[in-house]
Amino acid sequence: MSEREPIAQDTAKGPPETDPRLEGEKHPVARMIAIGVIASLVGIAITLLIDWFPTSASGAAGDIDTLYDVLLICSVPVFVLVMTIAIYSVVRFRAKPGDMGDGPPIHGNTRLEVIWVTIPFIMVTALAIYGWIVLNDIEAKAQDQMVVNVTGQQFTWTFEYPRQNVNSNELVLPVDRPIEFKIKTKDVLHSFWVPEFRLKSDAVPGLTTIIRLEPDRVGRYEVVCAELCGLGHSTMRQFVRVLPADDFDGWVEKQRQEGEGGAPAGESGEGEGGGGGAAADGEQIFTAQGCGSCHTLAAAGASGTVGPDLGKLENTDEAFVRESIVDPSAEVEQGFPDGVMPADFGDKLSPEELDALVKYLLESQE
Repeated sequence: MSEREPIAQDTAKGPPETDPRLEGEKHPVARMIAIGVIASLVGIAITLLIDWFPTSASGAAGDIDTLYDVLLICSVPVFVLVMTIAIYSVVRFRAKPGDMGDGPPIHGNTRLEVIWVTIPFIMVTALAIYGWIVLNDIEAKAQDQMVVNVTGQQFTWTFEYPRQNVNSNELVLPVDRPIEFKIKTKDVLHSFWVPEFRLKSDAVPGLTTIIRLEPDRVGRYEVVCAELCGLGHSTMRQFVRVLPADDFDGWVEKQRQEGEGGAPAGESGEGEGGGGGAAADGEQIFTAQGCGSCHTLAAAGASGTVGPDLGKLENTDEAFVRESIVDPSAEVEQGFPDGVMPADFGDKLSPEELDALVKYLLESQE
């Protein structure tokens, strides 16, 4: 009989005690799922009501906006459900004041682990395939597409139309015509982005990246650098004009006449007798090299604030202006940072171009 006493004692203990935090909680998982579903529906409704993007101005915008909505519809429930379970568990099963005991022992649930790995994997894979299909359709090469070479440099954009033989500091495009942008940079990493077009691509040193799109709305939009590229990054903004085909042809013809066939700035004339003289060439160089992005010069319509005001050089000699261009760190004006202005203008500009730029600056004082 004594040998059975321990068994009797074990039996007398009854079933294991339940965690008091679980008392009265018959279906905690169902409750958490219900809360998560309701919160997900509210979250999806809110995200779809928000106007995330500006007015679309390219044929690719509609597909990209739809893709973004699909990503939101899939992402919001996952985020909400995970956070609902986490917050509910923290609040509902938190330790009571003074409770220093361990929680109830639990074991892994293989079925649950398989489910929460498999479902996200399927979702991410499906979304990746969908995104690839959309991008592949958008970037398909089209017939009769126009090539525009985009060049970024601190802190400006320049545009070349090789078939039209035109260079410009303003991006002008014909409406309803496929465009292929070939993007490169002269210095650091930049990112070419027109929000209304939706597509964006980095300008990477040593590489040429390509994006294709078709503007479908006439208007004027902003070209933005979306990659931090230096102290003047916020000023690296220009404009794109989308014009009817006839107006675009007229703009191209006007650019040819003004630039003598689209020759690079500083090469459209020699001395006082060609292409409007040295002062006119100097203005082209000032604009083409992006000087207005960092400097203020009323004569050129520039209002940059990264560097000194170039409209206040009336008491400055030619040698100082020249040295400031080719060796900007030689003497830095108080209150302005050193190392921001590129130090390679002495290599990029020919002696004639440098002379024209210096003369233009000195003749453009307020």
